[in-house]
Amino acid sequence: MKSTKYIACGLAVMMCSFAAVAQSKSNEASVESEYLSSVEDVVITELANSEERDNKLVALQYLENAVNEGRATPDMMKALDSLAGEGITSQARTNGRLVNNFPDIRAKACDILANVKTEESKDTLCKIALADNEPMVITAAIRSLGEIGINNNDEVSETIAWAQKKNAVLNPTSSLALEVLVAFEKIQDTVENKGPMIQAVGQIATNYHYVTPVRTRALELLKKLQGSSSSSSSKSNAK
Repeated sequence: MKSTKYIACGLAVMMCSFAAVAQSKSNEASVESEYLSSVEDVVITELANSEERDNKLVALQYLENAVNEGRATPDMMKALDSLAGEGITSQARTNGRLVNNFPDIRAKACDILANVKTEESKDTLCKIALADNEPMVITAAIRSLGEIGINNNDEVSETIAWAQKKNAVLNPTSSLALEVLVAFEKIQDTVENKGPMIQAVGQIATNYHYVTPVRTRALELLKKLQGSSSSSSSKSNAK
């Protein structure tokens, strides 16, 4: 009987020892993970803040991997926001000449932000869509806004409509117009005041600077929007 108790006590001690070792290893792994994460934050921040375009591209590769793997930190998001506005919201000049105007960097950063569906990402993309003058960047920003799908108080739908209106005058681009339509299709159910959206779609449908498939898609969306608008008005009158 005593030997059984001794064995039981021995097993209990061994189990406690194993648990302590496992806990120690877990703590070590956690500390190591935090250390590696902080090191990666520093590396990405330094690359993003570098004056060299190639370094910024490497930073974007790190950031894309981190976002896709769901381990983006606040410092990483700060770097990503900075790259999205590189040359627009943050400008570096030498002898009065803008030296950090990298549209491809901004466009790629906007594409990555589509996978971070937060108010902060939405706010960054709205700023870029309105402030940028490069169609490829505006296109990426609008595409990502559609992917995120946040449209509180019609902020996003009106931002997209305004960006489309501005570029239709300055530089009508079919690829941009198409992304406007796709974004509207995705967020149309969240739009309270459909007026600006309908006007933007109507302008695309009647602007012959755009290729036929884009204008055709605009007409199809316009019919849907007008139909839903009429339906909403009928329900409102019935009440």
